[in-house]
Amino acid sequence: MSYIDLKHAIQKGDFRLEIDTEIPAIGITGVFGESGSGKTTLLRCIAGLDAPDKPVPAVHERRIGYVFQEPQLFPHLDVRKNIEFGMRRNPDAKDTVAEVAKRLEVDKLLDRSTRDLSGGEAQRVSIARVLCQSPRLILMDEPLSALDERRRNEVLPFLDRLHAETAVPIIYVSHNIDEICRLSDHLLVLDNGRIVAEGSLRDTLTRIDVPALAGRNAGAVIDVMQVRHDSEYDLTLFEFSGGELWVPGRHDSSTQRLRVSANDVSLSRSRAESSTILNILPAVITETAAESASTVLLRLSLGEDVLVARITRRSLQALELKVGDTVYAQIKSVTVRR
Repeated sequence: MSYIDLKHAIQKGDFRLEIDTEIPAIGITGVFGESGSGKTTLLRCIAGLDAPDKPVPAVHERRIGYVFQEPQLFPHLDVRKNIEFGMRRNPDAKDTVAEVAKRLEVDKLLDRSTRDLSGGEAQRVSIARVLCQSPRLILMDEPLSALDERRRNEVLPFLDRLHAETAVPIIYVSHNIDEICRLSDHLLVLDNGRIVAEGSLRDTLTRIDVPALAGRNAGAVIDVMQVRHDSEYDLTLFEFSGGELWVPGRHDSSTQRLRVSANDVSLSRSRAESSTILNILPAVITETAAESASTVLLRLSLGEDVLVARITRRSLQALELKVGDTVYAQIKSVTVRR
């Protein structure tokens, strides 16, 4: 596998960014962190927009596509001419305007003024313009943050498709853990201008020693295969290395990614014989970490997969739970991400 070197250091007032790592030159690398952690500064350094210590070629000369938080469209040009602008920046671009527009389903908007586009449509046009540059790398800086939930849900399937269909590596910045879990393969976690965790999404997300991944962000993703759909109860059965999971609703038959929040995993010493919880699986405690004065996080091994559970310190003491113990993970809720 080939890699992209990220070596950037910049001082901006009291804030300093220092990054020295490498990421896979394939798939989507998510960059996660709270506001002010340095996510956008890192993207601007990669693009050459923030690099005062050393001159670098302009963005278009480096063939880097940049999708901003707000769609950067020319209001005096229609959709077609906005997309064509991206192609003019790279005369050797492989895809035509029509091909890219169809992929993003904006082909019926080509003659429309950009002033008449919804937020989701405008962002899809921005992505189409970037793709017409035939970039070697795509940077996305919280491209959904300015959209409401309905518009975000309109754009997300196109990002899924982009992930599946393009060989161009993407660096995707977000402070939304759900977006990161849905789209990313690799993960960088930033805090105060430094990388505090990195690696594959599955391994990094379940780090319980990283404060940025605690609280509402604590949880895990697991890759599963669909077994069957129970039409009587409208439940879909998935299998993974740690067993089987029932999930409400009918889902696509291809490989799915499930997200399990730490809040939705409780633990028991013995398997409940009568319970409303459908998914109860044996697991082994591999790590514990204090989260707050009242709660702890536990890392659980299920086959080759990992879950994270949040329980109270009182429960930890009452059940005398420790590393190496076999317990039953009671999974109250599962969300299908892809």
